[in-house]
Amino acid sequence: MRAKPLLDHIFDNDGLTRGLGDPEARILVEWLVERTEELAESATCESRARGEVEGLCRKARAIGRFVTLWTQPRERGGATQLAAAERFTWPLPTTADDPCELMHFILQWETRQLELSPPA
Repeated sequence: MRAKPLLDHIFDNDGLTRGLGDPEARILVEWLVERTEELAESATCESRARGEVEGLCRKARAIGRFVTLWTQPRERGGATQLAAAERFTWPLPTTADDPCELMHFILQWETRQLELSPPA
């Protein structure tokens, strides 16, 4: 199927990158675009693919919020609560990482998990 209708859902969603700096936002959007293009290549049902992209966008929004909270002073408690509520499986950082490095680490972890999970 064509990727453009699925990509429009990403590009039209301002909430995905709210609160992020430009570098972290770029990393997050590029990750979403790559995953969406992969989905479009293997999709057999447009509505199912759209649902999967919407799920990825929800996860990406939560990851962005986590990165924003974790890298701000006095917000780690909120970041930890968010990680628990979203059931993130990656290990919590041990330091106040650079937002770009943290985003990169988390998205690498998420990519590995997606590759390991069986197709639905």
